[in-house]
Amino acid sequence: MAAPILRLLRTIFFMAINLSGAAFAQEATDNETEWPPNIVLIISDDQGWGDFGFMGHSEIRTPNLDQLARESLVFQRGYVPHSLCRASLASIITGLYPRQHRIVSNDPRPTDAMRERAGSRLMVDPDYMELRSRYIAHIDRVATLPKRLKQRGYQCLQTGKWWEGHHQRGGFDVGMTHGDMTRGGRHGDEGLKIGRQGLQPIEDFIQQCLDQRSPFFVWYAPMMPHTPHDPPQRLLDQYLSRTPSLPVAKYWAMCEWFDETVGALRQVLDRHGVAKDTVIFFVCDNGWINDTQASQYAPRSKRTPYEGGIRTPIMVHWPDHVQPRTEKEQLASSLDVVPTALYLAGLPRDPALPGVNLLDTNAVASRQSLCGEVYDHDASSIDDPLASLRYRWIIDGSWKLIEPTPHASSAPSETVQLFDLAADPSEAIDLAEQHPAKVSELLEQLHRCFDTR
Repeated sequence: MAAPILRLLRTIFFMAINLSGAAFAQEATDNETEWPPNIVLIISDDQGWGDFGFMGHSEIRTPNLDQLARESLVFQRGYVPHSLCRASLASIITGLYPRQHRIVSNDPRPTDAMRERAGSRLMVDPDYMELRSRYIAHIDRVATLPKRLKQRGYQCLQTGKWWEGHHQRGGFDVGMTHGDMTRGGRHGDEGLKIGRQGLQPIEDFIQQCLDQRSPFFVWYAPMMPHTPHDPPQRLLDQYLSRTPSLPVAKYWAMCEWFDETVGALRQVLDRHGVAKDTVIFFVCDNGWINDTQASQYAPRSKRTPYEGGIRTPIMVHWPDHVQPRTEKEQLASSLDVVPTALYLAGLPRDPALPGVNLLDTNAVASRQSLCGEVYDHDASSIDDPLASLRYRWIIDGSWKLIEPTPHASSAPSETVQLFDLAADPSEAIDLAEQHPAKVSELLEQLHRCFDTR
């Protein structure tokens, strides 16, 4: 059947998304569709939640993402359950909290003997590689989005960041990451070329799927604007006069370079005639505040439970099917990507997933709170995620509570903190002592959240 006819039938079937809201969302979840849309998941790597034109940044230019936002369902108050790359990516692809999939850290913690013996060659020490292999094995025990989409005939491509060994372990049919530890496999290896060195693997994959007449899923997770902050000189020159800090100028230029790749990706979809048949999701893996003195993250940024670490805009885009609008106060989570994608692919809702379908207006509106956790960079235990837990956090409306976890060996010695994000978005004023009843209420909610997960 010709592509325009398929597109027309798909449009007729899905147009009710914008007409009958939550009731249709449940009905469509329970009934498979004949022609599922393609899905592209764009993941920004280490970018602050406000570092976009559409989020109000006065200096950083992101015209392509701004255009995408104008055409999308946008949640400005989106969050990730953990502010660290690997764990966050594992949550995005599984729809599970880190404690559920057990990938809570970037690396397992090596023993002192390993460090002493291996020195600078720790990553290729046989014993440490075996430890890393055991940690990667967690991905084999969970259902990833690519594994689920195969039920509907999808071909799946991995590009960019990928920590869990060979791309096939995540359910991808095609991918750039080999994961061989003896050849530099850790968090993406060959996949890290995507974006910085063009998009040819994506272009080739889409053509292959068109030739095979199969829907496709693309995981586009370039290591951008992530360090190294080495943007093209033409972009850096535009920002040098906008800030006295060279490291900040480099980061801002990286944000624009990443934005350019998003524009290039949308052009690929246009060239192949699949733009209107493709759902685009956008999310950041975690936040970022650039240090003014170096190309590194500042305090209250990545790896922390503060807004600078966990907040991200989240977008869902599908021309003629998902009505563009911006939700400025409604909470959303990166855990919602998988349930929403399953719904769009015509797969049944999985009640074991903690997230919601972002197109189900009733489910979204009924959400009043979100919770998450922050763990150590290196995991103290391969199998016990709580051994590495540092903080728990919960957001309820405008209230936010952060609880340090004293049972963890490396936990900080702070006390519980309480913030009113509406009045104090920078989290400068701790209100815990002034509102003990609210602290007790939120602690109870927070513990209940994870007691049932």
